[in-house]
Amino acid sequence: MGETDWPAELAGVTESVVTTLGPNDRWNVAALGLTAPDGDGPVTATTWGRTRTWRNFRERGEGYVQFTRDPVDFAEAALAVREEADPVLERADAWVRVGVERLADGEEGGTQWVEWALRPVESGVERRVVPTTNRGHAAVVEATVAASRLDVPTYDRETLLDRLAYFESVVETAGSEREREAFERVRDLVDAEW
Repeated sequence: MGETDWPAELAGVTESVVTTLGPNDRWNVAALGLTAPDGDGPVTATTWGRTRTWRNFRERGEGYVQFTRDPVDFAEAALAVREEADPVLERADAWVRVGVERLADGEEGGTQWVEWALRPVESGVERRVVPTTNRGHAAVVEATVAASRLDVPTYDRETLLDRLAYFESVVETAGSEREREAFERVRDLVDAEW
């Protein structure tokens, strides 16, 4: 596989959606944080637990990283089991087919983790957009992080529930219709009350 460039500049941790081909020949959709490299190293991502993404990375050695502004796609990727017939989501603004390589692994708080190097081999830009900052969208993303940690023993559940209530209030006051729809998906997918 030849190497190509990422279609966007990455800094810090960039939230993305990844699709990986499962044993049923369907593309599993999941959220994936991309860590920008230090210097000339590769972009990395860490999977936590024996997830579908972990299994598919291990067995297939590749996936499609996607950059999307759609909050519903992101909420479902982070919290639902979603599978698609095609690897690139309809609302993705850009995508990168990546080869993956296991760099390190370990255990933290009783959960297995694996750090992967992601190397782009093919990419596409579906649409170019003028970036805007939307507090409602950011609140949906942060809510999915808090919700995904509710059953992890190393996190305080009550603190996470307080965060979810706060993020919901941000979406109600600053979010668009699509962010409110995304937060409804979060409520539907999380077995908790806040």
